[in-house]
Amino acid sequence: MSQPILEGQRAVVTGGSGILGRAMALALAEDGARVYLGARSQASALKALEALQASPEVRARVLPLAFDVLDPASLEQAAAQVEAEGGADILVNAAGGNRPAASTAPDRDFFALDLSAVEEVMSLNFTGTLRATQAFGAGMARRQSGCIVNITSMAAVRPLTRVVGYSAAKAAVVNFTQWLAVHLAQAYGPGLRVNAIAPGFFLTEQNRYLMLKEDGGLTERAQTILAHTPQNRFGAPEDLLSTLRYLVHPQSRFVTGVVLPVDGGFSAFGGV
Repeated sequence: MSQPILEGQRAVVTGGSGILGRAMALALAEDGARVYLGARSQASALKALEALQASPEVRARVLPLAFDVLDPASLEQAAAQVEAEGGADILVNAAGGNRPAASTAPDRDFFALDLSAVEEVMSLNFTGTLRATQAFGAGMARRQSGCIVNITSMAAVRPLTRVVGYSAAKAAVVNFTQWLAVHLAQAYGPGLRVNAIAPGFFLTEQNRYLMLKEDGGLTERAQTILAHTPQNRFGAPEDLLSTLRYLVHPQSRFVTGVVLPVDGGFSAFGGV
């Protein structure tokens, strides 16, 4: 039996306690990586670990790592721990989310938006991605080797109604992905790669308020989304995993600076 493709590599997944982050952490562990599942608290990380549906061998490769992507001190401490154990080879920036107050609504006009909520969403998605990359990517730069995958959104490339803060924040992540891919390759060599995945519509804890009614039925917005998604369904966490595996695969060494949609055809559909 051949050894797993990521055998001997170490991966950090920020936002690992979320639905998508947890699935990606598990996929990397299944491929042989030692995975640090990042969450804001040890309790959240342990709860995510308990939810993993995996063999004992795979589960043993997933370790809890508590840090807040917006807290430099906790990031520094977490990065030091990972460096002491050999340093990260892979970083998946999956931490992010939205806040209702940063979106327009029938009772919340754009001109009355709470700017502190918009700033919070910008910080969580963009600044958090930047800070985590600084913390865990510095060792990669020293070793001149590493793979970074940022999780952005279809809202970044096709701005969506209502979610003004989230769309702007994820667009910033796209720009940062491309900028960093060029910078790291030019400054530290071709062994450093940066790419992004742009998921379409997945049901997560952050967007349920927009997609589901209190009775569990689809909102008008969700029905419109499905009508503009040729596959006529929401994405499932496992739908992201083959794209993640492609981007972190050692044979993808010439792939950097790309943003890959995983959206059921949403970005290709013109509506008619």
